[in-house]
Amino acid sequence: MRYVLGLALLVTAGCSGPEIACTAIGVPIGISLSIPAPEGISKAALEACWRGQCVTRDVGLFPETSAGATTCTGTGPDSSCGTSMVPTGGLHGFADIPGLPAEPVRVTVRFDDGKPHSVEVTPAFVEANGPGCGKDGPQAQLVAGPDHELRVR
Repeated sequence: MRYVLGLALLVTAGCSGPEIACTAIGVPIGISLSIPAPEGISKAALEACWRGQCVTRDVGLFPETSAGATTCTGTGPDSSCGTSMVPTGGLHGFADIPGLPAEPVRVTVRFDDGKPHSVEVTPAFVEANGPGCGKDGPQAQLVAGPDHELRVR
């Protein structure tokens, strides 16, 4: 009887597949805004509308950075490499929008000049903890062009 029970447990354990390690990274719900050429832009207000409701948020804009040159010491297993973040000249920000749906949303951004720049975007769920660890979000990413026109990233 013990042999049969042990065999049943072994067969069951063998069918469960590899274990997935998931982190506990949180994901803010909202819309990010990137402005690669921010000539004349120092502030932004974002309005997102869906199903007859609208939410307006001021978007704090911060300097964008990217990884600079990589430097390494040695080539062995005890070697190390490093890089520094360098400014790109652009700006970026994020608008927290609780309740943002994963369905079409009309987004209007007003920069310093107050003119509306609009685009429709469908936010998507994010798998920040990797495949198989559940979806978080949703989020959308927008980029402002040279004439402040918006496009989906």
